[in-house]
Amino acid sequence: MSQQCVDPIVGKILAGWRYDISGLAPEMRGDYESHFADCERCRSRQRLHRIIDVGLIALASVSGGVFLLAFGVIRHFGPRHALWLEIAALVGFALSALIWLVVAVATPAPVTVLDAAKQGARLVHDRLPPEIRERLPEEIRVKITGT
Repeated sequence: MSQQCVDPIVGKILAGWRYDISGLAPEMRGDYESHFADCERCRSRQRLHRIIDVGLIALASVSGGVFLLAFGVIRHFGPRHALWLEIAALVGFALSALIWLVVAVATPAPVTVLDAAKQGARLVHDRLPPEIRERLPEEIRVKITGT
């Protein structure tokens, strides 16, 4: 049985925004963050959208790498019609780069990746011995811990 949204009106607003509230001012996010805390359906949809966004960036990155590798292989072996193959590889790379850029700009995927990196850094920071933690510059400690 599929779960129902606890507040369908807020759920429809969030669905229209692709469950992205990262662009909202902090004082406007409160109600939406509390909705995510209360609503498993919207929270799981938000997670799905972020997985798709990060997956698209990863796929475009791998695709661009493969096109660059193809270009290098073509340059190395120099087959007949190499110019056309090189052009095709560079066009494929350019399209992959364009897709990567569009996804990075149009979605909150970079913010999601940055948040995950900050959480990982916070976990590592919390496990460090106190004498090493104290050696970190104050500005880095503030960025990691948020205090």
